[in-house]
Amino acid sequence: MKKILIALFLLIASTYIFGQSVAQIKKVLDTTKDPIGYVKYVLKKKYKIDTVAVMCSTSFLGLADSIAYNGKLDKVYGPWKGSNYLIKVLAKVPNTFYHVSHILLDTALFKKNFADTLSTNIISKIQTRKNSFAEMSTTYSADRGSAAKGGDLGWFVRGAMLPQLDQGIAAHKKGEIFKVWTPAGLHIVTITDNPKKDNGFALLLRVML
Repeated sequence: MKKILIALFLLIASTYIFGQSVAQIKKVLDTTKDPIGYVKYVLKKKYKIDTVAVMCSTSFLGLADSIAYNGKLDKVYGPWKGSNYLIKVLAKVPNTFYHVSHILLDTALFKKNFADTLSTNIISKIQTRKNSFAEMSTTYSADRGSAAKGGDLGWFVRGAMLPQLDQGIAAHKKGEIFKVWTPAGLHIVTITDNPKKDNGFALLLRVML
């Protein structure tokens, strides 16, 4: 019984000490002007520097792009449950983001001529306010993910979409509705907001504990 208690005490003590050491590391990393030198020569820990691109500012593929977008410059994050590393945001670079909605007519289901005629009718109904863009998206769009949001694709970075869509979006203004042909089919697109500069890239320092 005594041995069990001693082992339990040592486990709790080591966990506490480890927790304090991580807290101290985070405190220094938060404030030092030379985080790489601190990690390399003082801590002597393994580290990696990652350049992370943010593709969409309204949904994220994982932890890295979420921190790249939402993380504060020079702030240290982690560790997380099941992980053994910290992440410090070293730098951020802006990029251009677009906010659009679309209705995708699948040309695997519709012949091109029919899809073109249907798209003209859909645009006419939207422009004359017989139906909203969201209603038409729910009814016709083959992209069920965005259709559930009224066709809204959220804010995404320039270059994230198919090149035909990127070119079409860049050539139009907020509120305009237009057609774009891509290998996926015929897109009816509307510019929801004006383009904006936002966090597009980040340099992240990953420190192995």
